[in-house]
Amino acid sequence: MKVLVINAGSSSLKYQLLDTETQAVLAKGLCERIGIDGRFTYKAPGKETIDAVSIAMPTHAEAIQAVLDALVDPANGVIASMGEIDAVGHRVVHGGETFSTSVKIDDKVMAALEECIPLAPLHNPANITGIKACQAVMGPDVPQVAVFDTAFHQTMPPVAYTYALPYEYYTNDKVRRYGFHGTSHKYVAQRAADMLGKPIESLKIITCHLGNGSSVTAVKNGKSVDTSMGFTPLAGVPMGTRSGDLDAGILEYLMNRHNIGITEMLNILNKKSGVLGVSGVSSDFRDLTKAGSEGNDRATLAVDMFCYSVKKLIGAYAAAMGGVDAVVFTAGVGENSANERMAIASGLEFMGIRMDPDANAVRGKEAIISAIDSKVKVLLIPTNEELMIALDTAALV
Repeated sequence: MKVLVINAGSSSLKYQLLDTETQAVLAKGLCERIGIDGRFTYKAPGKETIDAVSIAMPTHAEAIQAVLDALVDPANGVIASMGEIDAVGHRVVHGGETFSTSVKIDDKVMAALEECIPLAPLHNPANITGIKACQAVMGPDVPQVAVFDTAFHQTMPPVAYTYALPYEYYTNDKVRRYGFHGTSHKYVAQRAADMLGKPIESLKIITCHLGNGSSVTAVKNGKSVDTSMGFTPLAGVPMGTRSGDLDAGILEYLMNRHNIGITEMLNILNKKSGVLGVSGVSSDFRDLTKAGSEGNDRATLAVDMFCYSVKKLIGAYAAAMGGVDAVVFTAGVGENSANERMAIASGLEFMGIRMDPDANAVRGKEAIISAIDSKVKVLLIPTNEELMIALDTAALV
């Protein structure tokens, strides 16, 4: 089955066409600056790359049409006609409590997505726009599927997702822990079980999605039972520019002391904090490593804080699950930074984690990076959210 995977932003649209039987990426690319001065990128194995050419894309509908035109282009296309696309899978950030699995999109689903907009005002409107654009351009006969960042975490028990606030804020206002990166956590947990040759239903796995945005999830018997991001993606460990967990009283203190409004305060927490805020250098861990090696103590502190926070969560989630069989590193930092992986794992020998420095000296490919005699296996698994979306879509269609 050929599935077109769409990840729509407010002025951008990422796409991949995948063959779910072979799991091969037939083509991928990006439409950006939609509604401004459209830029289009297209890459397919063995074909000429189209790199950021100007194409009129006043709306997402024109962006989708540009994607389809490239896919069927006689010279550079990878399919003979649009009819070869069996379904479209859409990344949707927030499904609230309504969706615990991926779903085929119909009018009821669209209405539910609209109801979730207050929970993700920056993301869900763009996701909805992408769905409507595909429906308009591709017609009603091509099945469309929504795959949610939050769905995997809907198996969390109330003890994990409920905040210690007056309970009516949950019942009336839907304030609870939702968690994000669910598609990534689900994919790498399943791959970890495959690599270990054990059924996921028998395993306790801690998945660490570490990048500019980071989250850690406890996966017990194949289900998410706790995760570090919360009502929004701001919670959890310090990230590239996000603060992660902090004492909420700090907000009132700083807002009063510096005459800061709530909008500016949230902008500080989301875009000026994290390792960028601590280091004053960058949100990119490569820059921080370089600055640290040159004697920048704040850059070193920022990285150390990040690793310390992840280490604490691994310990906490092992306790919550009553043990752990495997720890998985994924995403930009998790896949590519041997130093950060080693720093996080060091000191966890009491839990049965022993790293192999030679095995850990790897980037961006699946590997078991713990020592042979490590009771808890540590794995590096590159995430593949697009493939997970395509597989979920194919299973539903």
